Amino acid sequence: MHKDIKSLESRLGYEFKDKKLIIEALTHKSYKQPYDNERLEFLGDAVLDLVVGEYLFKKFKNSDEGNLSKIRASLVNEMGFDKLARALKLGEYILLSNAEDNNGGREKSSLLSNAFEAVMGAIYLEAGLPTVDKIAIDLIENNHKDISLDSLFRDFKTTLQELTQARFGITPEYKVIASRGPDHKKEFEVGVFIEDKEYARASGKSKKIAQQEAARVAVDMLKKEK
Repeated sequence: MHKDIKSLESRLGYEFKDKKLIIEALTHKSYKQPYDNERLEFLGDAVLDLVVGEYLFKKFKNSDEGNLSKIRASLVNEMGFDKLARALKLGEYILLSNAEDNNGGREKSSLLSNAFEAVMGAIYLEAGLPTVDKIAIDLIENNHKDISLDSLFRDFKTTLQELTQARFGITPEYKVIASRGPDHKKEFEVGVFIEDKEYARASGKSKKIAQQEAARVAVDMLKKEK
């Protein structure tokens, strides 16, 4: 274990009775154990869909199904879970192969998002829906200043284009640097270039997700350069 699990449990506000469960949730397939976190990730994804759906149903009493679905989609996705995983410093605890670790695995959005889903799946298995509901919603509320359609459903590519046009008079260019994995579970690495200079690079389960994440990082960089 890269770090003592107790500090993660402290951030979660939950102590696992079965430590094997949290270790499984933090084990990436590259670590080459008889188990990995993909089954728990599958379960956690379904649990979070339900938990966030119910939360939004109760919070936005006058919103129709279309808007509720859009808000949920903006929270229940790779970028949304990556944000929550980083708040928990989850990357410090994930069990990876040396090769994946050296390749920046602890900072990969897809890997962090999957681990977050797996941890939520593990909590659900051990403690049930009310416990995982409280933990997940507390994390969401603490890491999103405003939960609404306008604030959450942002397009970072549009924001970056507006910034680059204003500052450089050009639009950014996105290039696929690499693609990895089998066709049914591909991961794309995309770089965003402004005036032929690479400003940011990110990975995602689709080119669109990777582009959005790269654009988000580039927007943050450009704002700091002001």
